[in-house]
Amino acid sequence: MKPYTLYGWHLSYFTGKVLCYLRYKQAPFVLQPVNLYTLTQRIKRETGAVVMPVMVTPQGRWIQDSSVIIDHIETLHPAPSIIPGTPVQRFAAYLIEAWGDEWWVPIAMHTRWSHPENYALFEHDAGRALLPHWPGFIQRRAVRFIAQRLRRMLPSVGVRAEQFGVMDAWTEHMLDLLDAHFAQLPFLLGGRPTLADFGLVGTMYGHLGRDPWPARELIAKRAHLRAWLDRMAAPAAPTRGAPLFPDDRIAPTLLPVLRAICTEFLPLIVGINEQVKARLPSLPPGKALPRSLKDVEVPMGSGRFRRAALPYTLWMAQRTLDVWRAMAPPEQAQVRDWLRAIGGERLLTLDIPRLQRQGLRVMPEAGATAPDPA
Repeated sequence: MKPYTLYGWHLSYFTGKVLCYLRYKQAPFVLQPVNLYTLTQRIKRETGAVVMPVMVTPQGRWIQDSSVIIDHIETLHPAPSIIPGTPVQRFAAYLIEAWGDEWWVPIAMHTRWSHPENYALFEHDAGRALLPHWPGFIQRRAVRFIAQRLRRMLPSVGVRAEQFGVMDAWTEHMLDLLDAHFAQLPFLLGGRPTLADFGLVGTMYGHLGRDPWPARELIAKRAHLRAWLDRMAAPAAPTRGAPLFPDDRIAPTLLPVLRAICTEFLPLIVGINEQVKARLPSLPPGKALPRSLKDVEVPMGSGRFRRAALPYTLWMAQRTLDVWRAMAPPEQAQVRDWLRAIGGERLLTLDIPRLQRQGLRVMPEAGATAPDPA
C-alpha cells in the first residue's frame, strides 16, 4: 500500500498529535518536513490556509485539520479503535480532545516563547525544514520572519505579561493532577490510548515535552507524566488490547481535570458562542467569520484569564456535541447525568449555530440554524 504523506514539523503542536496517532495505528506514512514553498504555495493552494499538519492520502487527497485527519484514518483503519465504545467515555474522549486542541494553546505558546533558551532548537529545526540545503544565515533569516509572526500572535491567545503568574500556577497544578493520574493508569481513560490522549499530546509532544525549558522545568520533574508522553510518542503494541476503566466510568484521579474543564473551558465556549451569535446577523452570506473576535474572560485556576475569542473553538464544541446527539436516548441520559455530576451539564444546552470549516476559519453551514437546546 502506498503510504500517506504527513507534512509537518516535530515542533508543531498539531503535527505532534497526528504523528503520535499514526504511529499508534501503524498506518503506513512518511513524515515530510514542510519547506517554505510547500507551506506557502502548495498547502495554501490545496487547503486554503498556510497551516500544518496536512496529510496527503495515497489517492492524492489533501486533508487539513488534525481531527479530520484522525476521523479519516479511523474510518479506513478502525482497528485498534481510539473511540471508546461506551457513551460516557466516548463523550469524555471528544471533550478532552477539544480541551487539548483549544485550551492548551496559550500554555504551549507561553512556555515556548517566554523562555529565550528555547529559540535555538526552534531556529535549528525550522531553518532546516524551511530552506533545506540553503546557507545557515539565510535559514536563520527565514526563521526570524516566522518567529516574528508567531510572536505577534501571543497577545491574542492570552500570552500577556500580566497573566504569566496565573498561567504558570495553573500549569503547575494541572500537570500535578495529570502526573497523579498517570501514576495510577497508563492512559487517560484506562489501559490504552483514546482520542482523549491524542488530543492532550499535541501540547506535550512538540512544546512542553520537547522545548528545553518546559521539558526540564515542567515535564522531567513529573516522572509519570513523562512516561505517558514517551508511551504516546513510541507506542507499544501490547497496549492495544488493554481495557479501559470498567463500567463506562472515569477514574477518580481524572475527575479533577474534568471538573476544571467544566469550570474553565466551558465558560470559554459560552463566551465565544455569545460573540459569534451576535456577529452572524451582519455576516454576508457565504462569508467566513474572522479568525478571532473580541476578548473573553474566563476562570483559570484561582485567577482570571483573558484571550481573544476564536470561533474555531465552537467547531470543536460542535464536534463534541454531535457525538452526544448521535447517541440513543438512554445513552444521552447517561452522559447528561455524568456531566451534571461534574458541573458540565450546561454544555448540552448551548445553542451553537451550525458551523463548517474553511481552512483555519469557520462559517455558518448553508441554510443551517442553531439546534434546539437539549
